[in-house]
Amino acid sequence: MDELVELSYLDAVVRETLRLHAPVPSTVRVAMKDDILPVDTPFTDKYGVVHDGINVRKGDSIFIPILAINRSEAIWGTDAKEFNPDRWASLPEVASQVPGVWGHLMTFLGGPRACIGYRFSLVEMKALLFTLVRAFEFELAVPASDVGKRSTLVQRPFLRSDPESKSQLPLLVKPYRKTSGLS
Repeated sequence: MDELVELSYLDAVVRETLRLHAPVPSTVRVAMKDDILPVDTPFTDKYGVVHDGINVRKGDSIFIPILAINRSEAIWGTDAKEFNPDRWASLPEVASQVPGVWGHLMTFLGGPRACIGYRFSLVEMKALLFTLVRAFEFELAVPASDVGKRSTLVQRPFLRSDPESKSQLPLLVKPYRKTSGLS
Protein backbone atom coordinates (compact mmCIF):
# COMPACT_ATOMS: atom_id res chain seq x y z
CA MET A 1 0.00 0.00 0.00
CA ASP A 2 2.83 2.40 0.78
CA GLU A 3 4.20 1.88 -2.75
CA LEU A 4 0.78 2.67 -4.26
CA VAL A 5 0.48 5.91 -2.30
CA GLU A 6 3.89 7.06 -3.58
CA LEU A 7 3.01 6.54 -7.26
CA SER A 8 1.75 10.00 -8.22
CA TYR A 9 1.53 9.21 -11.95
CA LEU A 10 -0.60 6.13 -11.25
CA ASP A 11 -2.87 8.38 -9.21
CA ALA A 12 -3.07 10.82 -12.15
CA VAL A 13 -3.92 7.96 -14.56
CA VAL A 14 -6.69 6.72 -12.25
CA ARG A 15 -8.09 10.25 -11.82
CA GLU A 16 -8.05 10.88 -15.57
CA THR A 17 -9.64 7.51 -16.33
CA LEU A 18 -12.44 8.14 -13.84
CA ARG A 19 -12.88 11.69 -15.12
CA LEU A 20 -13.17 10.70 -18.76
CA HIS A 21 -14.86 7.31 -18.34
CA ALA A 22 -17.01 7.53 -15.23
CA PRO A 23 -18.76 4.15 -14.85
CA VAL A 24 -22.07 5.87 -14.03
CA PRO A 25 -22.69 8.61 -16.66
CA SER A 26 -25.51 10.39 -14.84
CA THR A 27 -27.94 10.12 -11.96
CA VAL A 28 -31.16 11.62 -10.70
CA ARG A 29 -31.99 13.05 -7.29
CA VAL A 30 -35.39 14.10 -5.96
CA ALA A 31 -35.79 17.46 -4.23
CA MET A 32 -36.68 16.94 -0.56
CA LYS A 33 -38.11 20.46 -0.19
CA ASP A 34 -38.87 23.59 -2.18
CA ASP A 35 -35.56 25.31 -2.82
CA ILE A 36 -33.49 27.41 -5.19
CA LEU A 37 -30.40 25.88 -6.81
CA PRO A 38 -27.80 28.64 -7.25
CA VAL A 39 -26.03 28.96 -10.60
CA ASP A 40 -22.53 30.28 -11.20
CA THR A 41 -23.55 32.46 -14.12
CA PRO A 42 -26.96 34.18 -14.32
CA PHE A 43 -29.05 33.13 -17.31
CA THR A 44 -31.95 34.60 -19.27
CA ASP A 45 -35.05 32.47 -19.79
CA LYS A 46 -37.18 32.40 -22.96
CA TYR A 47 -39.26 35.32 -21.62
CA GLY A 48 -36.21 37.56 -21.19
CA VAL A 49 -36.13 37.25 -17.38
CA VAL A 50 -32.65 36.98 -15.82
CA HIS A 51 -32.23 34.34 -13.08
CA ASP A 52 -29.42 33.61 -10.64
CA GLY A 53 -30.92 30.32 -9.51
CA ILE A 54 -33.28 27.54 -10.50
CA ASN A 55 -36.48 27.05 -8.53
CA VAL A 56 -37.22 23.44 -7.60
CA ARG A 57 -40.25 22.10 -5.80
CA LYS A 58 -40.37 19.22 -3.37
CA GLY A 59 -40.58 16.02 -5.40
CA ASP A 60 -38.97 17.47 -8.56
CA SER A 61 -36.42 15.22 -10.25
CA ILE A 62 -32.97 16.77 -10.66
CA PHE A 63 -30.78 15.26 -13.38
CA ILE A 64 -27.03 15.24 -12.58
CA PRO A 65 -24.94 14.85 -15.76
CA ILE A 66 -21.77 13.31 -14.28
CA LEU A 67 -19.94 12.78 -17.59
CA ALA A 68 -20.90 16.20 -18.92
CA ILE A 69 -19.44 17.88 -15.83
CA ASN A 70 -16.33 15.68 -15.88
CA ARG A 71 -15.79 16.55 -19.58
CA SER A 72 -16.78 20.21 -19.52
CA GLU A 73 -14.42 22.45 -21.49
CA ALA A 74 -15.34 25.34 -19.20
CA ILE A 75 -13.84 23.39 -16.30
CA TRP A 76 -11.13 21.23 -17.86
CA GLY A 77 -10.05 23.28 -20.90
CA THR A 78 -10.22 22.71 -24.63
CA ASP A 79 -8.71 19.22 -24.31
CA ALA A 80 -11.45 18.12 -21.88
CA LYS A 81 -12.41 15.11 -24.03
CA GLU A 82 -8.81 13.88 -24.36
CA PHE A 83 -7.05 11.47 -22.02
CA ASN A 84 -4.29 13.52 -20.39
CA PRO A 85 -3.04 12.37 -16.96
CA ASP A 86 -0.59 15.29 -16.94
CA ARG A 87 -3.49 17.69 -16.31
CA TRP A 88 -3.38 16.54 -12.66
CA ALA A 89 0.11 18.00 -12.19
CA SER A 90 -1.51 21.44 -12.22
CA LEU A 91 -5.20 21.24 -11.44
CA PRO A 92 -7.24 23.92 -13.23
CA GLU A 93 -8.51 26.49 -10.71
CA VAL A 94 -12.10 26.04 -11.84
CA ALA A 95 -11.91 22.27 -11.24
CA SER A 96 -11.39 22.86 -7.54
CA GLN A 97 -14.95 24.21 -7.47
CA VAL A 98 -16.46 20.86 -8.58
CA PRO A 99 -18.20 19.53 -5.45
CA GLY A 100 -17.18 15.88 -5.82
CA VAL A 101 -16.26 13.78 -2.81
CA TRP A 102 -12.95 12.80 -4.45
CA GLY A 103 -10.48 14.38 -6.83
CA HIS A 104 -12.62 17.35 -7.91
CA LEU A 105 -14.73 14.94 -9.97
CA MET A 106 -18.41 14.10 -10.01
CA THR A 107 -17.61 10.41 -10.61
CA PHE A 108 -18.49 9.47 -7.02
CA LEU A 109 -20.85 12.44 -6.57
CA GLY A 110 -20.61 14.58 -3.44
CA GLY A 111 -22.34 15.54 -0.24
CA PRO A 112 -24.39 13.23 1.96
CA ARG A 113 -25.45 11.01 -0.97
CA ALA A 114 -21.93 10.42 -2.31
CA CYS A 115 -20.72 6.89 -3.01
CA ILE A 116 -19.77 5.31 0.30
CA GLY A 117 -17.43 2.80 -1.34
CA TYR A 118 -15.29 5.23 -3.31
CA ARG A 119 -12.13 4.73 -1.20
CA PHE A 120 -12.34 0.96 -1.56
CA SER A 121 -12.94 1.34 -5.30
CA LEU A 122 -9.87 3.57 -5.71
CA VAL A 123 -7.56 1.29 -3.75
CA GLU A 124 -8.74 -1.74 -5.72
CA MET A 125 -8.34 0.06 -9.05
CA LYS A 126 -4.84 1.27 -8.24
CA ALA A 127 -3.75 -2.14 -6.93
CA LEU A 128 -5.17 -3.90 -9.99
CA LEU A 129 -3.53 -1.47 -12.43
CA PHE A 130 -0.24 -1.60 -10.53
CA THR A 131 -0.21 -5.40 -10.76
CA LEU A 132 -1.52 -5.90 -14.29
CA VAL A 133 0.44 -3.18 -16.09
CA ARG A 134 3.71 -4.49 -14.66
CA ALA A 135 2.97 -8.08 -15.71
CA PHE A 136 1.12 -7.84 -19.04
CA GLU A 137 0.83 -5.98 -22.33
CA PHE A 138 -2.70 -5.20 -23.52
CA GLU A 139 -3.92 -4.58 -27.04
CA LEU A 140 -7.39 -4.40 -28.55
CA ALA A 141 -8.23 -7.56 -30.50
CA VAL A 142 -10.56 -5.56 -32.76
CA PRO A 143 -10.25 -2.13 -34.37
CA ALA A 144 -10.99 0.69 -31.90
CA SER A 145 -13.71 1.93 -34.25
CA ASP A 146 -15.63 -1.33 -33.60
CA VAL A 147 -15.91 -0.60 -29.86
CA GLY A 148 -18.92 1.36 -28.64
CA LYS A 149 -20.45 2.15 -25.24
CA ARG A 150 -23.89 1.26 -23.94
CA SER A 151 -25.22 3.30 -21.07
CA THR A 152 -27.90 1.99 -18.79
CA LEU A 153 -27.13 2.43 -15.13
CA VAL A 154 -23.43 1.95 -15.91
CA GLN A 155 -21.41 2.19 -19.12
CA ARG A 156 -20.38 -1.05 -20.81
CA PRO A 157 -18.42 -1.72 -24.00
CA PHE A 158 -19.94 -3.60 -26.94
CA LEU A 159 -18.87 -4.44 -30.48
CA ARG A 160 -20.57 -2.45 -33.22
CA SER A 161 -20.05 -5.46 -35.51
CA ASP A 162 -22.05 -7.64 -33.07
CA PRO A 163 -24.54 -5.28 -31.36
CA GLU A 164 -26.95 -8.06 -30.33
CA SER A 165 -24.35 -9.75 -28.10
CA LYS A 166 -23.78 -8.91 -24.47
CA SER A 167 -21.13 -6.48 -23.28
CA GLN A 168 -17.67 -7.35 -24.53
CA LEU A 169 -14.22 -5.89 -25.11
CA PRO A 170 -11.89 -8.40 -26.80
CA LEU A 171 -8.29 -7.94 -25.70
CA LEU A 172 -5.01 -9.58 -26.57
CA VAL A 173 -3.10 -10.10 -23.33
CA LYS A 174 0.58 -11.07 -23.43
CA PRO A 175 3.13 -11.41 -20.65
CA TYR A 176 5.28 -8.29 -20.41
CA ARG A 177 8.78 -8.96 -21.67
CA LYS A 178 11.37 -6.54 -20.39
CA THR A 179 13.94 -5.73 -23.08
CA SER A 180 17.49 -5.02 -22.10
CA GLY A 181 17.80 -2.16 -24.57
CA LEU A 182 21.05 -3.64 -25.96
CA SER A 183 21.39 -4.06 -29.71
